[in-house]
Amino acid sequence: MQHRPQLFYTTEPAPCPYLPDRMERKVLTDLSGPNASALHDRLSQAGFRRSHTIAYAPVCIDCRACKPLRLPVGLFTPSRAQKRVWKHHENINAVIIPPVPTQEQFALFHAYQKSRHTDGDMAHMSWQDYVELISNTPVETVVVEFRTPEGQLVCVSLVDIMSDGLSAVYTFYDTSSPTASWGTYSILTLINLTKRRGSLHLYLGYYVPGSRKMAYKATFRPAEIFQGGHWETLAAPA
Repeated sequence: MQHRPQLFYTTEPAPCPYLPDRMERKVLTDLSGPNASALHDRLSQAGFRRSHTIAYAPVCIDCRACKPLRLPVGLFTPSRAQKRVWKHHENINAVIIPPVPTQEQFALFHAYQKSRHTDGDMAHMSWQDYVELISNTPVETVVVEFRTPEGQLVCVSLVDIMSDGLSAVYTFYDTSSPTASWGTYSILTLINLTKRRGSLHLYLGYYVPGSRKMAYKATFRPAEIFQGGHWETLAAPA
């Protein structure tokens, strides 16, 4: 059978969602097809991320701020603050379910976008857009729902299963309780899930020094960033 070459495309420059007065540009490729999982693995291990059936990576002009970040979960040591978050939420029930969207999830998603990302593209997503976000995946994907003892849905993580670990695609949560730290708790839960699977890494997307939106990722140590064609330990802040 003749091998079909993998095609990559570059987007037009657009305003950067992380740093002011900068433009972003991405390289994209299609993940669909019988080899989607293997391709997704290779690209993720080279710093790409998945959205729907597309893998993408930044190729911005004159900017290399975005650093793909992953956690070697076997080496992870929680900070005091992270230990407090874990203990504070010890009664939360995390359930792994198939990537089937629900109206309950969508209501939480919509409230999260309205509270945290009113100026982003996701703030205007319809129910059908949300369905595509959750279920349109060419690789093995799960949803982790976080519920209180009373059954209230407070956090949702969309997670891809990879050969060497898990990849956190997107997480949204209840923002009405500012002391809850659902974002941190969801990552701690995914670290434990990765360990229980006997896998090596939890992929957390892009760390962007100077972006308040992404600063939390550097609090999980040790972490690795992909640059210069390989993964290396992220230096501790001075």
